[in-house]
Amino acid sequence: MLTIGELASYAGVTVRAVRHYHAEGLLAEPERDRSGYRRYGADAVIELIRIRTLARAGVPLSRVRELLRADREGFAAAVDDIDARLRAEILRLQHHREQIARLAAGDGLVLPPEVVGYLERLRELGVDERIVRAERDGWIPLAAHAPERIPEWIARKTDQIRDPRFAGFYRTLGSVLDRDDDPRLEELADGLASYITGLAEEMGDAYVDDVDVEPTMAGLMDALAFDTVPQARRLIELLRGRGWSGWTRLARVEGDTGPR
Repeated sequence: MLTIGELASYAGVTVRAVRHYHAEGLLAEPERDRSGYRRYGADAVIELIRIRTLARAGVPLSRVRELLRADREGFAAAVDDIDARLRAEILRLQHHREQIARLAAGDGLVLPPEVVGYLERLRELGVDERIVRAERDGWIPLAAHAPERIPEWIARKTDQIRDPRFAGFYRTLGSVLDRDDDPRLEELADGLASYITGLAEEMGDAYVDDVDVEPTMAGLMDALAFDTVPQARRLIELLRGRGWSGWTRLARVEGDTGPR
């Protein structure tokens, strides 16, 4: 006959585990001997090894009792069910790992790959990281709001930054971020207004408003941009005097545009 310590040693578990299995009703507790100690037979070693094996295989303790008492067919069915649950859990954990990896990579956590690629292209063009961040922050709610439109919008944006002149506007804006009254903002507004007007004449005003979202969403995206790049707000004021208004949504200003 074995003491609880000897039983635990033979089965490859701790005494604490044995007591836990007693508390869970998985392993029967023998009567105490005259000295007040519990003594275990060989059958307890076998039963404890079976419990340990099932537990280490990932079987919840709530199901161990069921498996210990099941016939061959019931045991096989229960194992299949547990295996399916474990495979689902593995897939869930793999998904979490992918999300963590994307988090470590930065933008990819909340943005589709084509947007991440577009942002990387802006960096390759030498665009100031603050402007890239403003772009990223605008794309996050946009991608969540209308994910089906992202490929279309990104294709258009990618075409635009292929134009050296348009890419230059980004770099110029980046060069004036540290001064509120930089005179280059006026030059940038002139160039950008001329570019937009030419684009509208060639492709139509509807093409210029290349992110046709509702005003509330556009306002949210504008606020995100202005918080990150305050000079963008001033640029929009200057553009209004040149016939165009808006940041996320560009629109032609009708009638008197006021003094420049």
